[in-house]
Amino acid sequence: MRIEQFVMAYEVEQDRLRAMLPEGFTSLRPVLRINAEIRDGQDAYLELNTPVFRGDVRGWINIANWSSKRDGISFARDGKTATFTAPFLSISYKAVGITGGCPAEKENQGCFFAAEEGYLLQPPDVIVSQKEFCDCTFAWNFHEGDARGKSLGKTLPAFATEPVIDYEKQPFSAPEAAAIACRQVLGTYTVKFQREEI
Repeated sequence: MRIEQFVMAYEVEQDRLRAMLPEGFTSLRPVLRINAEIRDGQDAYLELNTPVFRGDVRGWINIANWSSKRDGISFARDGKTATFTAPFLSISYKAVGITGGCPAEKENQGCFFAAEEGYLLQPPDVIVSQKEFCDCTFAWNFHEGDARGKSLGKTLPAFATEPVIDYEKQPFSAPEAAAIACRQVLGTYTVKFQREEI
């Protein structure tokens, strides 16, 4: 399957993430990540993740995912800009012609996805292609006041914070995550690669 992937991470309040995570997972950094994909040039896919560790595994956990085939997602192109639209999210990525790497990859042993028997770890894609940095704007639209943001033209780090507020347990869901304010967009890129279908 030919994949054109667009990735954006943004900083949020880590205590809110801690209140959401399923039992057995610990928040690694105060980050939410939106992955968008164009698959074989025709289908759109969106994914919302946050970095975690469980046991000796450091990676991501999938909060939700959506596809054009089942969830009303569409994409459009305008030159170097790709825009993904869903009833609950709009996000645009504009490639800027500068290539580089992603520092979060160093701690990526895969992504946990919900399954009948709990959460299963899916290994990361093997990508050797160069990543091209993007400018990005996004807005969640589950509820009025949901997170929105715009990149600043550079990649920024996000560091773990000590717990300050002990929130009551919250649902592990995209609407709950989208309600957490965006403090800043940390980085965004696009990359093309071939994914082997299982």
